[in-house]
Amino acid sequence: MIEAKAADEANDLREGEVAVELPSGFDASLYYIGRIHTPWKRREDCPKNPRETDAVCTVVVDPRWVDGLQGLAVSHVVVLYWMDRARRDLVLQAPHHYAELRGTFALRSPVRPNPIAVSVARLVGIEGNTLSVVGLDCVDGTPLLDLKPYFASTDSVPDAAVGWHAGRKR
Repeated sequence: MIEAKAADEANDLREGEVAVELPSGFDASLYYIGRIHTPWKRREDCPKNPRETDAVCTVVVDPRWVDGLQGLAVSHVVVLYWMDRARRDLVLQAPHHYAELRGTFALRSPVRPNPIAVSVARLVGIEGNTLSVVGLDCVDGTPLLDLKPYFASTDSVPDAAVGWHAGRKR
């Protein structure tokens, strides 16, 4: 394990953070099915989470997958995307907006072994292979992994709780 002393750059470790050596090989492969276009060019410009912005973003699906959009007549879509600029080796993190260290799997940070992000975005419209959505938090050009219809009846868990988050220090 590698522990931090101080952080000077975006990919440097912050005080208390711990990184591990990554596995030598991959267990799976996947296809990027498109790209996401947003107003944000740098990670530090992105909203902390998708609910903090009203920016209309575009999701451009590779033309070979355009027929997969047939019937996507919903108010919201689940967008899965690959945070390709995030480091992948941290197991303990010190987020800027929290006072305590947290394990990677206790955070929504893009910094994780597999930097898969998920947002429930409001679908504004579809034109050809391009979706206009509100509710993303990634940099311009982020790879798209998948799209799914959001079903409030099965995807929403109103009584879900994250104990440490309720009593967090800022």
